[in-house]
Amino acid sequence: MASNGTHTGRPDLGRPQSASRAWFEPLIIVSVMLASLYFNRKRSYSIILARKRRRTLERISSSDSLLQDLSGNHSPERGDSLVDSTFASKMRCCGIIPVPSPESTERFQDYPHSRLLQKFPFLVEMFYWALNYVAYSLTKQVAAAVYGQGGHAVTQMAQDHGIAILTLEHNTFLSIFFPIEEVSLQSFFLNEHQSIMTFFNQIYSLVHIPGTVAFLSWYYYAAPNHSTFAVARRTMTLGNFSAFIIFCFYPCMPPRLLPESFGFKDTVRQDNAESVWVGGANVNQLAAMPSLHFTYAFIIGCTFIYHSGLLQALQGVRTPGRSTVGMFGFIMAGILYPMLVLTVIVATANHYWFDATVATVSVTAAFLCNRIWYVLLPAEQLLCWILRIKKPIPTTGQRYGLREEFDTRPKIMVSEVIV
Repeated sequence: MASNGTHTGRPDLGRPQSASRAWFEPLIIVSVMLASLYFNRKRSYSIILARKRRRTLERISSSDSLLQDLSGNHSPERGDSLVDSTFASKMRCCGIIPVPSPESTERFQDYPHSRLLQKFPFLVEMFYWALNYVAYSLTKQVAAAVYGQGGHAVTQMAQDHGIAILTLEHNTFLSIFFPIEEVSLQSFFLNEHQSIMTFFNQIYSLVHIPGTVAFLSWYYYAAPNHSTFAVARRTMTLGNFSAFIIFCFYPCMPPRLLPESFGFKDTVRQDNAESVWVGGANVNQLAAMPSLHFTYAFIIGCTFIYHSGLLQALQGVRTPGRSTVGMFGFIMAGILYPMLVLTVIVATANHYWFDATVATVSVTAAFLCNRIWYVLLPAEQLLCWILRIKKPIPTTGQRYGLREEFDTRPKIMVSEVIV
């Protein structure tokens, strides 16, 4: 590969990450989360229980207890024991452990931590993100445990898998689907458009985590109802976990880590200034296939197109508040954003074309099967019971005046809150 290089003979890889990354990038995430909590808060709801209402509740509780004592009956809803009649519900965790019904957590609605969650229901989404991150961080350890001590066997296997993917793409009949080699695309930007490569380096690091978090925060607010948001969120989560499984049992080395003879350059991780999101002990460097960057980008792109109202318009249904300009803008974003991410992940030698292909297939399957997460509803309800929390009512759609739907249909919300 030709070199535009410096006095050291090393080709110009574009500018590395900013030295302020250590505090700036986490600050972006914190800012997005705080903004999400604020904009998705439950309006006209106070965390502090009014004194008058507290006294009223205490009088009602005392009256109920007195009536129960006089009648000789004791209501399990007012009991102190964790084991009461609500465990006779048909809901079971793992098919074995009986869990309380959703209605049984109503008694916890005025607990301080429960009211905090009711005020900021987006905290539930943050909890699910944390679970996703924990699952991802375990893939590196699981792969090492499965294939060998110290990770040496995993590294060699991952390199073999990466080379096999290049062979499949460019030395078999499938080459007609991959006419541009990854190394050629990277060379084009390194030799002819280094300023664009600098832009790609920044996009690769900053968009994957902060951008995805920002998207979920925005769609929680912008979706017409929580059911629609939950489909996108469940699809992304299922796509995540399917990728995690592949990472554990099919480690794959990204192009940038292959032997130098393949011609790839590591443009993102240079000059000890890599992004905090693409380095560190918890980052699995041998998890190229499928590409989580493209998994998220493809889901976001499809969501933009759906949110544009185009599909509804083709069915003769007009989306309220969606102008022609707005529809066109969302459609273009839905097309261009996945294309940009695809170009970035290949040009920076972090992924193969085939990684994005597999990601597309896995996202499609995840969309079709996203309701599989409903099996965790009993576990979620059991956790709420243990923590003495009433499951919050999502605020998605409140700006469209749809709050009444969520208040009057709690059973729908039970299936919508789960990831």
